[in-house]
Amino acid sequence: MRRRRRFWITAIFLGLGLCAAAQSDANAALPLTPTKKSAFPSVRVSVPEKAAGQKLTPSQKFVVETVNMAVALPQPDPQDRLRVLSTAADVVSPIDRKQAKILWREGARIESELIRLGQHPAVSVMAGGNADCVAAQQFVENVPETSVVAAEQSLIGSVTSCRSRTLDIVARKLDAALQKRIAAPRALMAVMEAEGVNSTWSQTHFEQMFDSLPDPEENSAEAENFAAMYAHISSDVSKNTAKKSGLKLLDWLGQQDDNGLRTLAINIVAGAMQQALGEQAFQDALSSDVVAGSIARNAANAAPTKIERSPVVGTSVLQAMRDTGEDRSDVLRDLPALQRARDAAAHGFASGTSGENQQASKYFDIAFAAVDEVWSARTPEENAAAVVEEVSEAAAQVDSVNALLRAENLQDPSAQAIGMLAVARVVAGRGTAR
Repeated sequence: MRRRRRFWITAIFLGLGLCAAAQSDANAALPLTPTKKSAFPSVRVSVPEKAAGQKLTPSQKFVVETVNMAVALPQPDPQDRLRVLSTAADVVSPIDRKQAKILWREGARIESELIRLGQHPAVSVMAGGNADCVAAQQFVENVPETSVVAAEQSLIGSVTSCRSRTLDIVARKLDAALQKRIAAPRALMAVMEAEGVNSTWSQTHFEQMFDSLPDPEENSAEAENFAAMYAHISSDVSKNTAKKSGLKLLDWLGQQDDNGLRTLAINIVAGAMQQALGEQAFQDALSSDVVAGSIARNAANAAPTKIERSPVVGTSVLQAMRDTGEDRSDVLRDLPALQRARDAAAHGFASGTSGENQQASKYFDIAFAAVDEVWSARTPEENAAAVVEEVSEAAAQVDSVNALLRAENLQDPSAQAIGMLAVARVVAGRGTAR
């Protein structure tokens, strides 16, 4: 199978003008279906003869056939399959919108199934508003009310792109969820904006949301979202509602562990209350609830604290450019796999764009080998797919055909597909396959 896919990649290159006959021969060698069984079947992307009344350019053919190969690979993990379908659709959309819609529709089906199982989709077709409105309506109808938090970004995208078909359904889902003390604050805000913040639905559900706040410890990550929701709407509700809801939210925040995000959320709520009620009424409100008043005053007087965010491994292309002409391979091999992949890709890009192709090839050997390590040891907290994309895109900027071969030779088929699509995205953006 690898030999056949490698032949097809060579055929793509020949199809860029070197040998038209090889193109038709290669079509027969293209694997149409995954080599091993998967619960999430592949979607075949046909090569269109024309796009917008024009014959496809060589680079467009490269993009479409690369997408074709990527979606034909098996991804047993539905999260990976969803990522591949979503990316493939985005890449091929400017060339063949019809085929992109097929991929988006299949992605929406997998996304719906993940949400039904209570999982958070790694990427969302629905959030981008790419699925057609019939699919969007079917999607929101199938979201269990207990899964509105997992589906939150998807519901927002559905309401934004297909309001007439989805707004009432989403509103009912969120209402039913609130009855079970399940609140999705950003989705509620999107519906309130669509209904109008002064509508009866918005006014009622604003108060109801703060009457139905979830467990504070299990939902501490949502503190900022609840605070933002309150700050956005509090000036448009009655002063009495703003007061009661604000005090309940402060009490809820006070039950969470003390950290920078909690302090930030408390100060957002207190500031919004002060603006909505006026200074004197705000102070009176704090005096009426000793706990909420203490929480607000302590946060206001707290020393600035550093908000902990997930660490990001940075790679300096400028530093790599300065190292051009010097072999840094030994230094790179001593780095952890994640940093090694990114730093080696940066040095490969710098050397390749400076004309040092042999040195660039050595760096990309290191980078793609590190990608295999990152992928095999990946965890939910680490975005291994982003590393695959970053390394593949850097290689494609230097030599897109070679980058495609490297991506195809990654150990995992899901990583292969993600890398191949990253190469196709570079070629699509640049308009030329090197």
